[in-house]
Amino acid sequence: MPIKQNKIRQYILKGLIISMLYSSMLTTTFARVIEFNTDVLDVEDRNNIDLEQFNRIGFIMPGTYNLKININGHSLSEMSVIFNESETSDSGSVACLSPDIVERLGLTKEALNKALWEQGGQCLNLNSLDGMSVEGDLSTSSLNINVPQAYLEQIYENWDPPSRWDHGISALLFDYNINGAINDSLEQDQTSSSLSGNGVAGINLGAWRFRGEWQSQINRTTGEQKTTQHNFDWNRIYAYRAIAALQAKLTLGEDFLNSGVFDAFKFIGLGLQSDLNMLPPNLRGYAPEIVGTAKTNATITIRQQGRVIYETQVAQGPFRIQNLSDAITGKMNVTVAEQDGTTQTFDVDTASLPFLTRPGQVQYKFATGKPIDNQGHRQGVSFGMGEFSWGVSNGWSLFGGILGSQDYKSTSIGIGRDLLVFGALSFDITQSIANIPNDGSLKGKSYRLNYSKRFEEYNSQINFAGYRFSERDFMNMSDFLDFRVTGMRYGSSKELYTLSINKNFIESGLSLYFNYNHQTYWDRPANDYYSLMLSKYFDIGSWKNISATVSANRQQTDSKSDDSIYFSVSIPWGSSASLGYSMDISHDNVSNNASYFDTLTERMNYQFNIGNNRKGATTSGYFSYQGNDAWLSTNVSYAMNQYRAAGFSANGGLTITPEGGAFHGSSLAGGTRLLVDTDGVPDIPIRGSGIAVKTNLFGKAVISDMSNYNRNNIQIDLNNLPDNADAQQSVQQATLTEGAVGYRHFDVLSGLKGMVVIRLEDGTYPAFGSQVKNSKGQNTGIVGDEGNTYLSGINADEVMRVNLSSNQECKIVFPKKLDDLSGGLLALCVRENHQ
Repeated sequence: MPIKQNKIRQYILKGLIISMLYSSMLTTTFARVIEFNTDVLDVEDRNNIDLEQFNRIGFIMPGTYNLKININGHSLSEMSVIFNESETSDSGSVACLSPDIVERLGLTKEALNKALWEQGGQCLNLNSLDGMSVEGDLSTSSLNINVPQAYLEQIYENWDPPSRWDHGISALLFDYNINGAINDSLEQDQTSSSLSGNGVAGINLGAWRFRGEWQSQINRTTGEQKTTQHNFDWNRIYAYRAIAALQAKLTLGEDFLNSGVFDAFKFIGLGLQSDLNMLPPNLRGYAPEIVGTAKTNATITIRQQGRVIYETQVAQGPFRIQNLSDAITGKMNVTVAEQDGTTQTFDVDTASLPFLTRPGQVQYKFATGKPIDNQGHRQGVSFGMGEFSWGVSNGWSLFGGILGSQDYKSTSIGIGRDLLVFGALSFDITQSIANIPNDGSLKGKSYRLNYSKRFEEYNSQINFAGYRFSERDFMNMSDFLDFRVTGMRYGSSKELYTLSINKNFIESGLSLYFNYNHQTYWDRPANDYYSLMLSKYFDIGSWKNISATVSANRQQTDSKSDDSIYFSVSIPWGSSASLGYSMDISHDNVSNNASYFDTLTERMNYQFNIGNNRKGATTSGYFSYQGNDAWLSTNVSYAMNQYRAAGFSANGGLTITPEGGAFHGSSLAGGTRLLVDTDGVPDIPIRGSGIAVKTNLFGKAVISDMSNYNRNNIQIDLNNLPDNADAQQSVQQATLTEGAVGYRHFDVLSGLKGMVVIRLEDGTYPAFGSQVKNSKGQNTGIVGDEGNTYLSGINADEVMRVNLSSNQECKIVFPKKLDDLSGGLLALCVRENHQ
């Protein structure tokens, strides 16, 4: 039944009046009861007006509601909240804060001891904590709790105390990182191809994370020499969980010894260690970074004791990998596989920060079990390890540990000192005793010195300056285990220097990065690795933000050295593109390259290159796309008379939970993530710390690579909502434990919007001001004069209900076919009694 356009405007205006009355009720706090003068409303039947629900400020009908808990403006998870009638409350109802809710608030021990309980210990007595207030808001499905800061545990920016940590929901997950490459050698009439993958399969149950890390490799060569190699390994199968009371992480199964004083090795058993990630961000540790230059499109693989811990493809030019886990310690092997068939390999030692622990605090690590070699075979010997770091006083720390088995023992002791304006320094000594068949007992010592200093006034930092010297008979656990199998010692470390320096020249726009590793051995040639990078931003006339980079690398072993010098300049071109030139000089080649890079959207970018080397012309291209279901990249290269090559990579995963699941992109396999639910509405853009992802056909999306133990903000991108969708709430927060699969639900209305005349069977209309709700309990509109109602979220064959009284409502069933509602719609509302 069509409605004239001028009357539609009147009905919309009346609806707005009701909305303003409702808003004024929410913002008025000086009156316990509000009486509305219905004479101001231009309606024909003033007796059929239901504004009783607006009379009392904050009144919520007694019952149970699923509400988002907000404390002092910070969002916690959604929880079940009971509202009870109250004669003392101005609103006539009061929320019951159950023990489960109070546990999540982060109250201090003193506040918990002061708190009183009522209704048999099921509800907190709000008057027992002075200054505390609780207000429910059904329009945003939230419970807003305000607590004086004195009652709360210490909170840092973007960090919450353990009581607010979310272990997430049960889940199955499978993450992958797949890289493929094919190289057709024009010089040798040979084609080689490779397909490699690694990732994590896992299960989450409560606070427990069960994980299996896998890696696979297929290599095939055709031509004169035909070869095929393939393997698949489960690198590590383990389970872990956070223990908040101890600020520690418990691990069961296969693990790598993560120690600050002993060298790493793989074992199966049990480990318990302080987790610095549970501390506020400003008290956490250091993560290593890898710097180098790719001569062509290349695959970067980082391994530790044969296990792939990171793999990615990079475009031609300098690369800097800075997103490695801060749990990685010890030596890493870096392989740069170029598309021209050449390979660079170098080692990076992650030196340790000087041991400094806050006064009175103790950090610890314990592990016990049996060692495992690189082939996964268990060694017969059992071991135990304990390590500690104690903040003796302000500026002094004592640290050390013991590692022992039947025929091997190692002890360490050290001291750390805060030198204030001069930085921080630590020194430690480690003694090893190994019983060797036929050689008796070998005893040796290892000495280590670490230094760190940031020069704020000079915008520079010496990240690590480390020195370690080991005597000939010193053996770490890995050396001892290898000797038990092979009966030989080779590659015994003698001296190790590590140095890393950053310097920024703010006024000139120049930055410098330098890294140096020097390793000597008792029984083989020394290794040296140097890396120097200079970069500068500058302007030339109307050309702004031009960047230039010069980098030099040297890897030297004995009398052999592999040197390279790289120069590049990049000029912004338009709003999203850049033009570039680079030159790469190595010991037997000089190459030149011109490039064009453009960002099409925040999800897509590409790069084209043309150039030459001593053998002829070259050309290459690179394209990457961060999709909702996976992160993809592909590349191609051609070098005249040399090779043709192509490659691709895919990063992503599948996460399944009782609340639903989704495919997603990911850069950190097995990491923390969040499942977002938008009430089954697809294509809703959700943004975490990176680009927005859209919900799938079932209204689910997974935001990967969430931060552990930090407060994460998740929001709906309101600027890019579909035309038929409305978000009832747009921002939520989550503080998740390591490896958790969090869950957050957003109220989203989807469907047509328009004027509807709601009429009862007897020809009358629902009371003016009655609320209309859909089957999900979402408010879709407020009844106006003569049943005229502006509704949102109207869908074909959908059911909505109008509350007529405390024990009666009526039901609307919309047609199975809905067209444009610009002409209005007549909806019959059939009375029903409440069950």
